[in-house]
Amino acid sequence: MWQNLSLRARINLLLALLLALGLAVNIGRQVAEAGPRVQAEDQSVIRLAREFIEMIVADLNEAPDPDARLNQIPRDLSRLRHVSIALMDSSGSPLTPPRPDTDDDARGPPAWFVSLVHPEQTAVSVPVSVHGKPGSLLITSHPDDEIAEIWDGIVTQLEVGSVIALALFFLMMTVVGRALTPLQSLSDVMAELEGGRYEARVAPGGAPELAAICTKLNHLAATLGEAVEDKRRLAERAVSLQDIERKEIARELHDEFGPYLFSLRAHASALAKQADGRDPSTDAVRKHGSAMMEQINALQQFNRRVLERLRPVGLAELGLRQALESLSRLWRESHPDVAIETSISPALGPTTGETADLTIYRIVQEALTNVFRHAGATSVNVVIEPVEQAGGRSCARVRISDNGRGMEPGQKLGFGLVGMRERILALGGTLNVVSGDGGLTLEALVPTVVS
Repeated sequence: MWQNLSLRARINLLLALLLALGLAVNIGRQVAEAGPRVQAEDQSVIRLAREFIEMIVADLNEAPDPDARLNQIPRDLSRLRHVSIALMDSSGSPLTPPRPDTDDDARGPPAWFVSLVHPEQTAVSVPVSVHGKPGSLLITSHPDDEIAEIWDGIVTQLEVGSVIALALFFLMMTVVGRALTPLQSLSDVMAELEGGRYEARVAPGGAPELAAICTKLNHLAATLGEAVEDKRRLAERAVSLQDIERKEIARELHDEFGPYLFSLRAHASALAKQADGRDPSTDAVRKHGSAMMEQINALQQFNRRVLERLRPVGLAELGLRQALESLSRLWRESHPDVAIETSISPALGPTTGETADLTIYRIVQEALTNVFRHAGATSVNVVIEPVEQAGGRSCARVRISDNGRGMEPGQKLGFGLVGMRERILALGGTLNVVSGDGGLTLEALVPTVVS
């Protein structure tokens, strides 16, 4: 149970226990001191009463009427507070009526307390002799008033101490709560930092130690945000350089390698035409020329595939919108049984950036390839629209959904989507894939104007 309590609850519980313990110790001390206090008061009163009675009795036989004087002594001393005087005969029987009991007080001490501090009454007998007739005056202690005063003091101390303890408890609970308030803010900011929101900050407050921790956390968040932003810019630069390099390689293949292939194809075709005569020796020339044509055709097709992987044909010349429409048209022509709907928001604009355009095109291309290879879908919906990230950065949201079979539980993404996710993360975007009974949905946020 203790391990499940928060730091604030632990401090408040310890504080309550300390206050209760302090109050209990104080009350216990007063109860422990009550017995010796009552006993000392009892002995003092008995001694004074005995000395006073002995002084009176010493002159008793010289009085005009000793018997009347002796009977008058208990009545005269009946108003004493803590003792009672009773006249006793030689056999120990009382000759005067007992002292009347005082009225019970509603706030009087309980019986257990009386028995604890003064379990037995103290009685002292003073012998008296009048004209040779023996008797005695019995002095009995009655510390009820003293016990009541002590009990009232304990009750008052308990009441006042409880009020003070409660006031201190609530005051300290408020102080502790305000001192520990930054802990919740620290937890919230750490959760935001864990989620990638590095602009989150916590307001320094509370104790100096907590305020210092808040300041250091803010500095850590700023440093981490700068490091992540530097990493993102570096990755973005690497992607841009990679695209530039691919563009240069594609241009060289197209401008240098392509013309040589075309020239070889023309020469091979001319050679084959010149070997169309009836001379049997020309059959070998015709055969080799045909073989050269086949190999050149294979090289040209291979060159086109390499160019397509390096740089989509028509993206730079036609733009993103026309290139995606051309891509969708090619898939419709090759798979007429699948309905492909493409919606590109006019608000997207033409200035998304070369790197962003290429990334969006590759996402759609990879997603459509996976749909037709694995999903078995009959309907595909492609939506591209502008949005803004939390930091106010403009992005293009690309959502491709189909009604296919989706992904199997525990199935991992293919290399194409994994590579695409790394590229998008390098640009500062996100890519999520959600699979269900109704098909698969791929959604990506691609920062625009990143070229």
